[in-house]
Amino acid sequence: MEAGDTMLAWERFLTGEPEAAAPVGNYVVSSWQRSLQLGVDPTGRAAPIGAHGDSLHLLRERHHDLRSAAASVFSEVSELLAGSHSILVLTDANGVVLDSVGDWRTLEQGQGIHLMPGGDWREDVVGTNGIGTALATGRPAQVHAAEHFCEGIKSWTCAGAPIFEPGSNEILGVIDISGPPSTYQRSNLTLAVTAARQIEAALGERVARERMRLLEVCLQRISGRDAAGLIALDSAGRMVHATGRIPSCIGIGERVPGLERSLPIEQWAARLPDGWRPEWLNPVSLDGRAIGAVLVIPDKPRPVAGRPPHAGSEADPARSSFDHIIGRGAAMAAAVNRARQLAGRHVPVLIEGETGTGKELLARAIHDDADGRRPFIAFNCGAVSRELVAAELFGHVPGAFTGATREGRPGRFELAHQGTLCLDEIGEMPLDLQPVLLRVLEEGVVYRVGDTHPRRISVRLIAMTNRDLRAEVEAGRFRRDLFYRVSVTSITVPPLRERVEDIDLLTEHFNRLLSTRHAVPMCRFGPGVMEALRAHAWPGNVRELRNLVERLLLTCGGETVGLVDLPAEFARAAEAEPSSSLIDAERETILRALQQEKGNLAGAARRLGISRSTIYRKMVRYGLES
Repeated sequence: MEAGDTMLAWERFLTGEPEAAAPVGNYVVSSWQRSLQLGVDPTGRAAPIGAHGDSLHLLRERHHDLRSAAASVFSEVSELLAGSHSILVLTDANGVVLDSVGDWRTLEQGQGIHLMPGGDWREDVVGTNGIGTALATGRPAQVHAAEHFCEGIKSWTCAGAPIFEPGSNEILGVIDISGPPSTYQRSNLTLAVTAARQIEAALGERVARERMRLLEVCLQRISGRDAAGLIALDSAGRMVHATGRIPSCIGIGERVPGLERSLPIEQWAARLPDGWRPEWLNPVSLDGRAIGAVLVIPDKPRPVAGRPPHAGSEADPARSSFDHIIGRGAAMAAAVNRARQLAGRHVPVLIEGETGTGKELLARAIHDDADGRRPFIAFNCGAVSRELVAAELFGHVPGAFTGATREGRPGRFELAHQGTLCLDEIGEMPLDLQPVLLRVLEEGVVYRVGDTHPRRISVRLIAMTNRDLRAEVEAGRFRRDLFYRVSVTSITVPPLRERVEDIDLLTEHFNRLLSTRHAVPMCRFGPGVMEALRAHAWPGNVRELRNLVERLLLTCGGETVGLVDLPAEFARAAEAEPSSSLIDAERETILRALQQEKGNLAGAARRLGISRSTIYRKMVRYGLES
C-alpha cells in the first residue's frame, strides 16, 4: 500500500469512517484500535521518558543478563548497520530502551522522539510501533511510516521481535531495527527475528551454566543428617530443583511468589513465603555475580539424653543468646559483659569491630528475645545500591519508582516494629539519606517512598560498622549528629589476633559443630598445627577460622591434619619469628604514639588502630609501663 493511502486510512480511522479498516494489515488496525481505546494522543510527537539518570543506570544493571546476551549481536550488527541509516535497539519487557547502536546520524535523530536509552515505547503510551506492538501481541511486528499511530513518529520505519525467556513464554524484551522510511525492507523483520533467536540462545547457554552451578551447590550441601530438604532457585526466583521434605507446593519451573524478577537476590530473605525462614537462604554466585540461591531446610535431630534438641547445630536457638558466644580472654569478656548490661534496654547500641569478628552474633544476644515473639531484622547498608537503600529501609508505595513492586511493601523499620533493627555497615549509608534516618530515629515515624502517610514505629536500633566512624565524621562522610544518635552506647568486638587464648576454644567448637553438620569425623590436629593457628594474623577473624576448619573437615577425611594441610601462610607464620629490627620499630612506634597523646592509652590506641588491651600488653613486653 502506498504511504498516501495508509495516511488516508489513518485519518478516516480517527474520524470513525468504516472504510478505514479495509486497506491496512489487520495487526496494524488492531493496534490502532487498542491505541485509541487506551487514550493515546494521535498527535503525539515522541515517546515519554521511562527512566533517566540513576534510575536508568539501575534499570540497565538489573537487566545485565539480557544486555550481556545481546552484546555479541550488537557487535556484529552494528558494523552491518554503519552507514545504512538504521539503528538496532534493545528494550526491556516494559518497552524501555536499554541500549542502541548503529548509524550515528540516525541515533541523533532518534533522540528527538526519545528512541534512545530510557525512552518508553509501550503501545499503551505511544501507540502503534514495532517495539510496543511486538510486546502487545507477543509476535514480531513491522510498522512502516504512516502505519504508526502517533503523528510525530510517522517519519520512521521499525521492525521489532520479542525476546523470550528460555523454556517459557515470558517476554524479556524486544530487539528492534529502526530508521527513516527509506530504510524499509521486508528483510529487516527477518533480521530482527534472527537477532532475537541469537539472544535467546545465548541466554539459554547462561541459564544452563547457572543451573548446573546451583545443582553443584546442592550436591555439596547434602549431608543426610542436618538437612530435611534442599531447594534451588534461579535468578528469576524459579524453583529449578527440590529434594527432601520442603514446606511448599510450588512445582519445578514455577516462580516463588514474592520473588519478582526485578528483586535483587540479596533482598529475597525479606520476601520469602510463609513457612520459609531467611536463615535457610544461601545466595550462590558465579563469576562474581549472584545467580540464584539454595535453601537448606534443617532437619530436626533426635534428642540425645541430657542434651536439648538442635544442640551442636546452627539451628540451635542458643545462637541468639550469650551462651553461644565463645571467649575467655579479657577483651572478649569485657565486650560480652558490656552487652549483657545493655540487653533488654531500649537504647541504641553501636557495635564496632573488624569484618568477621562476630558483631551480629553479639547483636542477636543483645536483642534478648527468648520467646521469639519480637522481630530481629538485619539489613546491610552496603549490600544494595544507593538508589534502593531508602526503599529497603522505609518501604515504598505502588509505582513509587521504576522497578517498584505493584503492591508496594513495608521497609525494614516497619518489619522491625516492637523489635530490633540491626543496621550492618552503617558507615556505608549514603550521606543524603543520613538526615532521613536521623529523623526517623528521633521521631519514631517513617514515610514510605512515594507516600505522605506517616507510620509510627517503635524500634530498638543496633548499628554495626568495621569503619572508624569518628574518622568518617571528621572527613565529612558521616553526619556528626547521626553518629551521636546511633552511638549512645557502644561496644568494641576485639579481632581474633587479640584473642589468641580463644583460638583453641573456637577451633574445638567449629570442629565439633561442623563435623556434625557435614556428618564427617572430627579433625585430629598433628604437631605444630595449633601453634600455626595461634601464630596466624587472622585478617578474616573468626569467620576465617570457621572456614578453615570446615575446609579441613571436608578435605582431610578424618585423617590427622598436619602443617602440610594448612595454607602456606599458616606454616610460614608458625616458623617465623619477628626480627629485632621489627621489634625495635614497633617499640619506637608505640613510644611515639604515647608521647603524642601525652601518655593517654586510649588516645594512643586509637592513633595506632589497636585496642587498649593490646597496647597495654605491648607496653609490658617492651618495658614501657609508666
